[in-house]
Amino acid sequence: MNTSPRQKILIVDDEPDIRELLEITLGRMKLETFSARNLGEAQALLQREHFDLCLTDMRLPDGTGLELVQHIQQRDPHLPVAMITAYGSLETAINALKAGAFDFLTKPVELPRLRELVSSALRLPTAGGLSTAIERRLLGDSPPMANLRKQIDKLARSQAPVYISGESGSGKELVARLIHEQGPRASQPFVPVNCGAIPSELMESEFFGHRKGSFTGAVEDKPGLFQAAHGGTLFLDEVADLPLSMQVKLLRAIQEKAVRSVGGQQETVVDVRILCATHKDLEAEVSAERFRQDLYYRLNVIELRVPSLRERRDDIEALAMHVLKRLAKDTGQPEARLHPQALEALKNYRFPGNVRELENVLERAHTLCENRTIEAQDLRLSEGNCTADGAIADLTQIDNLEDYLESVERKLILQALEETRWNRTAAAQRLSLSFRSMRYRLKKLGLD
Repeated sequence: MNTSPRQKILIVDDEPDIRELLEITLGRMKLETFSARNLGEAQALLQREHFDLCLTDMRLPDGTGLELVQHIQQRDPHLPVAMITAYGSLETAINALKAGAFDFLTKPVELPRLRELVSSALRLPTAGGLSTAIERRLLGDSPPMANLRKQIDKLARSQAPVYISGESGSGKELVARLIHEQGPRASQPFVPVNCGAIPSELMESEFFGHRKGSFTGAVEDKPGLFQAAHGGTLFLDEVADLPLSMQVKLLRAIQEKAVRSVGGQQETVVDVRILCATHKDLEAEVSAERFRQDLYYRLNVIELRVPSLRERRDDIEALAMHVLKRLAKDTGQPEARLHPQALEALKNYRFPGNVRELENVLERAHTLCENRTIEAQDLRLSEGNCTADGAIADLTQIDNLEDYLESVERKLILQALEETRWNRTAAAQRLSLSFRSMRYRLKKLGLD
């Protein structure tokens, strides 16, 4: 006989019919329900009871569901809250997700969707194991990394779409995987896709699948990426590379939560959480009319920025030690050690390729070094990206400070442009500049 206590759900709605519908449905799921008619009653119940989930209407007689979300975020941030909004109130739902809501439902409430949401929320990991698991995978004790771990912890407990921004090689896919693995969809598929690697003529088939005979070469039915990620997470890497025609179809699939395969007649309902990433400035891409604004707003409900390695130089030693341990394990050789001068050289390097470049540098040095000691020369770092001795000129060499600073600025901007094949958006991100600031500097220096 199962004697474990039933999980408790708080229902907050001033309409008796809605409360009764939710109470009956959740009761059949063997859940214990408590109901409140307004914000005041809900806050009083939250003081007396511990709940596993809160379902709240947006409009309450003495306040809003948004106020309740904020109240819970302050008192018990690990309690998931789902917002019930009027049909078509997408902006309200997005505001709730930004405030910390787990997910949202629209009226009239569809019972299968309600049961699915409740089950998903109750699968959330307990608060204790989240940060520890993230720390094991995301190395570094610098303030930027501590902040990133805190944000991942919070976003893992939400169903909000997340736009992960950051330079190439900074670890955006790892961040996406951690958000997935620490959330309620962890047991379901995580499907990553590089949007820039799919030929444009195959995109619709890749994303939505196709039916046998729908085009030349379609010799059998094939499910798409959305179907493969059903119940889990679809990670759209380099989403800015999608052509405009595909952006329209992607937007519809996200809005309708359904896809139609190429050559198919019926739509298939899909339940996926969308995470996306790009090294480009999506806002600048929207301004340049290369990315749809409506899709941008659907994907960028919450932005999570992954810091570059330059912004967390204090983590380089820990990352290097981790990489060398892994290399020793993979090769079956004794672990190599970094000579102090080699470590100093790494700390003074700009790492335009970020963590991925650090791994490649150490893998090469691990192979080349003598006596299991990596010397500075084994690293073979590009001199143009070093900021060690000689980066600042001697005062006797400077006739005019403004001219000198301008020449340094010109050199760094040109270097960033060359490294990114003159992609101005990517170069601006590499220099931690806004696109507008980059444009101003290019004009000032005559590089426009």
